[in-house]
Amino acid sequence: MIQDVMDDAGVRMGKAIEALQRDLGSIRTGRASPSLVERLNVDYYGSSTPLNQLAGISVPEPRLLVIQPWDRGSMGAIEKAIMKSELGLNPTNDGQVIRIAIPALTEDRRKHMVKLVHGHVEEGKVALRNIRRDAMANIKDLMNEKLIGEDEERRAEHQVDELTKRYVNEADQVGRSKEHEVLET
Repeated sequence: MIQDVMDDAGVRMGKAIEALQRDLGSIRTGRASPSLVERLNVDYYGSSTPLNQLAGISVPEPRLLVIQPWDRGSMGAIEKAIMKSELGLNPTNDGQVIRIAIPALTEDRRKHMVKLVHGHVEEGKVALRNIRRDAMANIKDLMNEKLIGEDEERRAEHQVDELTKRYVNEADQVGRSKEHEVLET
């Protein structure tokens, strides 16, 4: 029973870290990366569709993204979605592919991106603490239903705390890594 609670909390915390990594992948650094635009929603024939389902995205050079739509009729919608995004990128269209030159970040823009990274990391930590709270409540329920004793309850709470610390440290490490990537020139 306690192991089920621990396993559930561990799986959920792992998913929270994966979500954090996905969110941080969409934050622009000085380098081109398909993750910058792959999750952009494009208004494609009246439905909101992720860009990676409409086109192939490649990085032929460190500062260039190339988007090759599978349907050429969607090029205008893709360009519009890129321009409306908060990435500050200007796509160019040659009729075949959309090219996006990734400009170098200014110092002010880097500082702004670092603040965004910190915000995403903090959201990830909040998610981890919410999972911890749920696990603690499940343990209390087991205790109230007399399925475990007080000693087992304290031991399980300690295990949940240790698990939470491990994942919070992992979230911090992911954030530091992304921050270092943003600050690189």
